[in-house]
Amino acid sequence: MDYLKAACPDSQKPFDAVVVGEALIDVVTTPNSQVEHPGGSPANVAYGLGLLGVTTGLLTAIAPDERGRTIEIHLHRAGATLLPGSKSLTRTATATATLGPDGSAAYDFDIRWQLPRATPACFPQILHTGSIATFLNPGAGAVKTLLEQAHKHCTITYDPNIRPSLLGSHAEAKATFEAIGALTNVVKLSDEDAQWLYPAKTLEETAEHILRLGAGLAVITKGAAGSQFTSPSASITIPAVKATVADTIGAGDSYMAALILGLLTRGTEGFAPAVMEQLGRTAAAAAAITVQRAGANPPTLDELTAAVEAHASVPRAFACDQA
Repeated sequence: MDYLKAACPDSQKPFDAVVVGEALIDVVTTPNSQVEHPGGSPANVAYGLGLLGVTTGLLTAIAPDERGRTIEIHLHRAGATLLPGSKSLTRTATATATLGPDGSAAYDFDIRWQLPRATPACFPQILHTGSIATFLNPGAGAVKTLLEQAHKHCTITYDPNIRPSLLGSHAEAKATFEAIGALTNVVKLSDEDAQWLYPAKTLEETAEHILRLGAGLAVITKGAAGSQFTSPSASITIPAVKATVADTIGAGDSYMAALILGLLTRGTEGFAPAVMEQLGRTAAAAAAITVQRAGANPPTLDELTAAVEAHASVPRAFACDQA
């Protein structure tokens, strides 16, 4: 069965973006309350893309239960579509997030990940995956097979979003990351992810290693220190946008959604410094909006456009050519 058939409407024009990965319910616990939000890194990216006006489908694994229906309604409100084959579980997964004093979140997962193998008849412009979906079997194998089928037909983006408590050994996780990275055009990861995967490497060395795997662009986010964009010809640092932090839930996913929007709308192929700067400044603005709100609550296209324009005068990126 072609589980991406919904990505090919009657016109045979695929979605602009298809996201493959987990959707779950974030149970956010604070000293005074417990609140549930739809979440899961890939689902957050799909939701964010929908709000940004990108025609988006999500291939995931949820259950036809109350929490699963909450996720489906949530996606629909953003304009994203739940693809066929996604209601395959008996219980929708949860991630219990306990917030620290600085708004950071620690997670405890109750998740099973499975994905039917698909033979797509057509492909979107961008296929995004990441997080638990690429590491947790049995679904991870199906994700890798899908990427092997897709990587010659569309742009593939990847955010590993490392969750050590759900991974096997470090060696196994690194091997999985590198196998997926070799099928990917753009890899985005946090500095914490980079340091966990490659503790002996600097961030610059990790970015260069990712390019050697086959990616055309490596993006490493560094929180308040901004983000680092590295292509085979140049490396630039994008300043973060200052913001008052409510919590950090979903900030990286909002960043990823805005990065994908930029990839879809950039005026030229390749990753010249000017292209990387525009991608980075747009993504940074999206993340800044998100951290000011509770839960994974990304911006609309109008909100993001206004934020980018408002911060047009902040310090520009600084660059250095690579040897």
